[in-house]
Amino acid sequence: MRIRRLAFVAAALGATWAAAWGASAARAAETHVAVAANFTEAAREIAVAFKAGTGHDAVLSFGASGQFYAQIVQAAPFEVFLSADDERPRKLAEEGLGVASQRFTYAIGKLVLWSRSAGLVTGEETLREAKFDKLSIANPVGAPYGAAAIETMKKLGLHDALKPKIVEGASIAQAFQFVETGNAEVGLVALAQIVGKQGSRWLVPQSLYAPIRQDAILLKRGEGNPAALAFVAFLKGPQARAIVEKYGYALDGAP
Repeated sequence: MRIRRLAFVAAALGATWAAAWGASAARAAETHVAVAANFTEAAREIAVAFKAGTGHDAVLSFGASGQFYAQIVQAAPFEVFLSADDERPRKLAEEGLGVASQRFTYAIGKLVLWSRSAGLVTGEETLREAKFDKLSIANPVGAPYGAAAIETMKKLGLHDALKPKIVEGASIAQAFQFVETGNAEVGLVALAQIVGKQGSRWLVPQSLYAPIRQDAILLKRGEGNPAALAFVAFLKGPQARAIVEKYGYALDGAP
């Protein structure tokens, strides 16, 4: 009789554990997030913290904001979009592909002139003297950091002189890669990309380019996904914001 009772208790406990595990699995979900290339490392760290805090998975894809916009318009299966600008999320909201009430600025980007060679970049004069063969920037049509690079050179009156030296990456990630691999001596890239990197740099004054307001938006496809909703909420919270600042971005319009 005692053996039968123990077997019953074990079976009951097993059922309880299975039910608890099943409920936990049901609560855990995943969301597919399109992320601007400049935000790669910060997004990866945020995704780890998000998983630890909520149990949900954020499946990240990285690339140029312009390319992501075109893919989303063509029904790509993304549920959240972290753009490198504020224009494309606004357009997605206007076109009914994004949730207007869930559009917000998650980071403000900073442009930097960087070289992996110590001493090569000393300031604005590095661009004026142009003692380099190649200057890497992102494609200004698809990547906001590329547009900021062009604006900076024009403000300095140097665009025409530097144009023959410019090499364009399809995204800011590729523009950075050109410099990191030595295929270009210098590049106008995102400050976040050189956190922890050696070399030389000049932080481009904000007066030389329009603020790079990076907006996020919950896409209509993600409205019914608890993981997508949770990721957007997490991105607004203190833990994610601390990671954003750690990678050199500004918040809430602060310089």
